[in-house]
Formats: sequence, structure tokens, C-alpha cells
Amino acid sequence: MPRFAANLSMLFTEVDFLDRFAAAADAGFSGVEYLFPYDFTATEIKARLDANRLEQVLFNLPAGDWAKGERGIACHPDRVEEFRSGVDTAIAYAKVLGNTQINCLAGIRPQGADCATVEQTFVDNLRYAADKLQAAGIRLVMEMINTRDIPGFYLNTTQQALDIREKVGSANLYLQYDIYHMQIMEGDLARTAETHLAAINHVQLADNPGRHEPGTGEINYRFLFAHLDRIGYQGWIGCEYKPLTSTSAGLGWMKTHNVI
Repeated sequence: MPRFAANLSMLFTEVDFLDRFAAAADAGFSGVEYLFPYDFTATEIKARLDANRLEQVLFNLPAGDWAKGERGIACHPDRVEEFRSGVDTAIAYAKVLGNTQINCLAGIRPQGADCATVEQTFVDNLRYAADKLQAAGIRLVMEMINTRDIPGFYLNTTQQALDIREKVGSANLYLQYDIYHMQIMEGDLARTAETHLAAINHVQLADNPGRHEPGTGEINYRFLFAHLDRIGYQGWIGCEYKPLTSTSAGLGWMKTHNVI
């Protein structure tokens, strides 16, 4: 059975960020992920990981001004130097945290730039990041996100990501397959995961509609978990959902779906 990581940007938000590590461990998680570590020093976070015997599973490259609605800068032709500087920052954090996987958010397609330039910028930035991360022993993943939650987001489907991956041409670039986003954009979850398993290095979950915990929506998670196990998925599954009520009250899905 795949391992499950608590997404601390979505779960245990009733306590301060650094206290969420202990909450995740107390709830039975052995790994954590979150959007960004950059508001804290790497040593502060590392201390919480060690104190709670948690593995740092994933975080994102710096993605612009999140508070102002930016959702990544990798496809922005005028932000290339900022993107490359962010790669160095992420590597410095990952080395301290023991993190061996980092996600790249493509960003919202910039207005005024032609399609070819946007795509080439994204491809070039991914190639740069993949090479730098590979030298540091870190894998790069990229995430497809639905255009309902983030209108205009540049990377939306599995096929688009696979096409981009081929153009990048790096053995160190993989897909982050978020079940919630892909249910909205394309469905056919089990077949897609099986067909492209070799390209998928991280999975995330939430049910649909509502983006709440498994069992609150239409996705048959009992089947999907067994399917991922059957096809040999070896990576983590990040629990990136909004609890329907509270995090603690919503954790019953783990027992119901036979993952603990």
C-alpha cells in the first residue's frame, strides 16, 4: 500500500504551521508535504521533522507572490532570472530537510505573451531546474491543475504534461498526479495512472466535488488505492484536501479505506 503524507498547508490549520508537524505525527502520518517552507528557516523545520520522526516528502519551488494570486512563474518569459534564483533557494532548503523531490508550478498564463514563447519559457525553465536538481540528487515533478479552481493555469492535462516532458528531454522530470484536479479535467483516473505510471513520481488526493477528504464525493478511493497498489506505485500520496469539518474529525477515511 502506498504511503500517505499530510499536506500541512491544508491539514491541521487550526494550529500554527510549526506545530502541525507534531499534529501530523500524532495522527499517524509518517511524512509531510506543504506548499512552501520559505517563511521559516530550514533549521527550524528540520528540528520539527526530527522531533516527530517525519519524512519531508515534497514542497514547491518559489512561485511568485502567492498572497497576490500568483500560482507559479515557470511559464513567465519576464521572470526567468527570478525562477532560476528560486531553484537555488529550493535546493538549499531541500539539502537541510532531506527532501528528495520538489514540485514546479507552471503558473497562470501571462497575458500578452504568444503561446510559443510561453511554452518555450516553461520548457527551458523545467530543463534548467531538472538539471540543477539532478546534480543535487533531487527529483523534479510538475503538477497539472484544473482551470476551474485556478482559471488560466498553464498546465492542465496529463497529455500536455507528457508532451512538455518530451520537449524538456530530461530523465529527471516527472509528473505529480493530483487525483482531484485530474478528475475534473479528464477523468479516467485508473487507466491514466496505469498507462503513465513510469512518469508519475508523486500522487495527491482530494475528493470531488468540494475538495474534501476521501468518501465525501464521487471518487471511488477504495478502488483507486487498491489499484495503485496493484500496478506497483511506490511513491507517496499527499493528502491535499480541505477537511469537511475539522482535520481530526475527517481522518476516519484512513481506516474506512484501509490505509492504516
